[in-house]
Amino acid sequence: MKNKRINLYFFLTILSTTIIAQNKSQAYINYIENYWQLAVIQQNEFGIPASITLAQGLLESGAGQSEFSRNSNNHFGIKCHDWTGDKVYHDDDAKGECFRKYKDVIDSYRDHSLFLKNKGRYSFLFDYSPTDYESWAHGLKKAGYATDPSYAYKLISIIDNYDLHKYDLGKKISYNKSDNHKSNNPPISVKQHSIGKITAEGSHIVYKCNLVKFIVTENGDTFGSIADEFGISESKLREYNEIDLNYLPNEGTQLYIQRKRTKAARGNEIHVIKQGETMYSISQTYAIRLEKLYNLNQMSYTEGARIGKVLKLR
Repeated sequence: MKNKRINLYFFLTILSTTIIAQNKSQAYINYIENYWQLAVIQQNEFGIPASITLAQGLLESGAGQSEFSRNSNNHFGIKCHDWTGDKVYHDDDAKGECFRKYKDVIDSYRDHSLFLKNKGRYSFLFDYSPTDYESWAHGLKKAGYATDPSYAYKLISIIDNYDLHKYDLGKKISYNKSDNHKSNNPPISVKQHSIGKITAEGSHIVYKCNLVKFIVTENGDTFGSIADEFGISESKLREYNEIDLNYLPNEGTQLYIQRKRTKAARGNEIHVIKQGETMYSISQTYAIRLEKLYNLNQMSYTEGARIGKVLKLR
């Protein structure tokens, strides 16, 4: 077993992917309060869950704060395919891709609805109830709205964390803006933290992947400081992330604060290895223990990720 662990550590590398906040960001709350009515209008007219529309808007636009969304009023990342209106160019999957530009955010919301309604590959989504946001989230990923393997879980986590499903039921949400600051301890000074373009006060925002909590490291973080923040030992933090003592966290690294699981979440059956990926980065993307990922695929620990290989995740 000791030799196996040594072999596992050999393949460790940094990964990337983000999902969804457990702490409530004021930027998210502001966005929801500004645009929930637009989302409800889309549900009433097209049958798209208001919660899904809001979650996609939050995710794709960085709560309306990304430079791209501010310059284009494009809150859903819709590209220029079959588009004759104004355009902007932005680096996405490729450099300088063409995206739709709108005069107002309301135009972006309506065009998002029309985009889903008129594109044949999304037609099956409208068989789902407007209150079945989980099926809609998984359906959007299945239809190819985003390449991120965790896209559905990001949407679902946002909806759950901010109670957005209540809008699907015709209810209005009232956020208590003091909730994020309630404490039995004396007030302390806090620094600003950011995830992408979204700013929130206080400690790290906690995300979930495959029901496992993680955070994204920031400048100045150490394993000690993160361990102290979440009340776990530094050795446990390293163990959860299968990281040896020589590894130091870089800004933007995904770190799990709970033990990863033995298989991927339902709906993620396989993964085709792409250029630049490692077995470790894939295990982090899907919150699977690296040893279990090797075992699922009957691979030797000395075998690396081969581009094009199809991995079983469950």
